[in-house]
Amino acid sequence: MTRTSVVNEKYVFTLAFIAAMGGFLFGYDWVVIGGAKPFYERFFQISNSPAFQGFAMSSALFGCLIGAGATGYFTDKYGRKIPLFFAAFLFIFTSIGTGAFNSFTLFIIFRILGGIGIGIASNVSPVYIAEIAPAYMRGKLVAINQLTIAFGVLSAQVVNMLIARPVPIGASDLMIFESWNGQMGWRWMFWACTVPAILFFILLWFVPESPRWLVKAGKHDRAYKILNRIGGSEYARTEKQEIIETINPSVSTPFSALFSKGLAPVIILGIGLAVFQQWCGINVIFNYAEEVFAAAGYGISSTLLNIVLTGTVSLIFTVVAMFLVDKWGRKALMLLGAGGLSIVYLVIAGGYFLNIKGSFMLFWVITAIAIYTLTLAPITWVLLSEIFPNRIRGHAMSVATFSLWLACAILTISFPILHKEFGASGTFLLYALICILGFFWLLKKLPETKQKSLEQIERELTTNQG
Repeated sequence: MTRTSVVNEKYVFTLAFIAAMGGFLFGYDWVVIGGAKPFYERFFQISNSPAFQGFAMSSALFGCLIGAGATGYFTDKYGRKIPLFFAAFLFIFTSIGTGAFNSFTLFIIFRILGGIGIGIASNVSPVYIAEIAPAYMRGKLVAINQLTIAFGVLSAQVVNMLIARPVPIGASDLMIFESWNGQMGWRWMFWACTVPAILFFILLWFVPESPRWLVKAGKHDRAYKILNRIGGSEYARTEKQEIIETINPSVSTPFSALFSKGLAPVIILGIGLAVFQQWCGINVIFNYAEEVFAAAGYGISSTLLNIVLTGTVSLIFTVVAMFLVDKWGRKALMLLGAGGLSIVYLVIAGGYFLNIKGSFMLFWVITAIAIYTLTLAPITWVLLSEIFPNRIRGHAMSVATFSLWLACAILTISFPILHKEFGASGTFLLYALICILGFFWLLKKLPETKQKSLEQIERELTTNQG
């Protein structure tokens, strides 16, 4: 049932945008390291060590695993707002600390702590948005989180480009180390994140707790007031009753219940979606842009400009996805993503194999990013935020995001090794194969969830999956 005539859309969009600032910080902190990479690697003298390069790039992922793994307990026990406050604090603290010291060990420690903030934000922001959103606009609202992630990615890329000073083609490691980029520029790239992080911390004071968590916690009056402000008294009564029917506050749902016969198929579906979003391979373009574009014939300064171009494309197609997710549906877009990336990766692999340079390769890399940000990037988060039952959503989302970041860690750590052993061509051929397999898995296993309430999705999935 759509309640377009009574829903206070302005209020709901405001709540969604504030919560989605966690996504912005996630995107910024996740990608800023890609632009800083050519400079901090020379500063810490690890530019010739694939192992240390991979460790530096993936260190935040270990924090993501911690944040994602622990968040389920805290969101189910204390609600959605407190974890978001903690994530905002971590973004402020670690943005300062990452660039403040000359120790590679401390650099890694602060990146791990920042990763905890990413893990929390990636888990809680889409869940909060899904839980305050009316069914008819939930896909669009949750996609706002991906929009802010894309905007955070683009902001980091633009800030990196503005901070970095031109690097001569063929500049030696020593020349880069002694330059302003090598000594101070990479630090300012991390420090810039403190401004939006402080703003996020302040704005969180103005959003209410999730009404679905409040019902689960037995705080029905508070939940009713929030639902009433969202859609009026009739909406509040109907939504509250639907939530109560799927939640029994007097019965505790242990973590082990996630893998019971009735719930395990839904959890496995969530894990599969999370893993596939990462193993489709697109994040290597963001995290290892220097290697990807160098293989296509670009120097460091040109690479920074190309990174901004990829971020702009990402933002544009995420906006397009917001208008399609509730019209085309989740499954159609996911299939488009898996099938489209399969084809594009085969072309990219062929281009690298034939040693094609320049604009041809840039076009296909950007096409891959456009497809991903139209489909797999936002729609996976929409699906993860809505397929899990109310009573276990915190724990289930924690398992899914933990799986996502574990898959991302494996992807990030493995890329330098795969790139060295098989070259760019062989690596992208592998990603094409993964996308082909993912297409047929999605075709068989993924249900459609558009225009359905969270409670209706819960009833259908727990009945039909298995």
